[in-house]
Amino acid sequence: MTEIDQETQTELEAAAFRTLVTHLRQRNDVQNIDLMNLSGFCRNCLSRWYMEAANEKGIELDKDGAREIVYGMPYADWRDRFQSEATEEQKAAFAKSHE
Repeated sequence: MTEIDQETQTELEAAAFRTLVTHLRQRNDVQNIDLMNLSGFCRNCLSRWYMEAANEKGIELDKDGAREIVYGMPYADWRDRFQSEATEEQKAAFAKSHE
């Protein structure tokens, strides 16, 4: 593997993050519970990690602000437009994965 300096690594990670956020914004059909069941994290987790990183740097960012960065709109708007009620199967899978 090619040696990558720290600045380039950070730029690559930032580019990957932006691509992930763009992808999640475009895939409104994918519910957070599906992400949690398959990968163990969802849009809300990603926004919480973003908020925590900002706060560690002394940048005041609250949960709603971080979610808006990830969702591309206020979370309440996204939830009303795209979130569906979890099925019993989804809920059971979630419960099993969080035992």
